[in-house]
Parts: sequence; structure tokens; C-alpha cells
Amino acid sequence: MEAATPKKRFRRKKKICAFCADAIVNVDYKQVEVLGRYVNEYGRIRPRRQSGTCARHQRSLALAIKRARHIALLPFVAD
Repeated sequence: MEAATPKKRFRRKKKICAFCADAIVNVDYKQVEVLGRYVNEYGRIRPRRQSGTCARHQRSLALAIKRARHIALLPFVAD
């Protein structure tokens, strides 16, 4: 009988919140270029596991994106 070989596991590098790294307390709805990085090609808000933001900044990011949509800085749906 052969000895069982251990399976190699892939370890994913932990994502660091970009807002915590830059010491940004509040996410501003007027910074469209920053908010655009957290919206996918269909215009939907990226989840935390994709964007790498912490829970506190993800909540403020979602609120800022929604505010930017209401004053027509960001589209609701991509064309």
C-alpha cells in the first residue's frame, strides 16, 4: 500500500481595505472615479469579497454609490 500524499491547498492572500490603508474615514459620493472601481460592468455594487473593503467602509461605499446614482453622477444600469 502507498502512503497517502497530503493535498496541496491554495492560500489566497488576504485583501486589505483600501480606505483603511489610506486612513479615509468617510467615502465621498462626489468622487466618481473612486466609486467607479467598486461598480461592475453591469452597474452593480461589488460585494466585499471581491472589492476587499472592510464591513464599515463597504456600508459607507454602498451609501455613497446610491447617492451618486440619485444625482446622476453614476448610472443605475450600464448601457
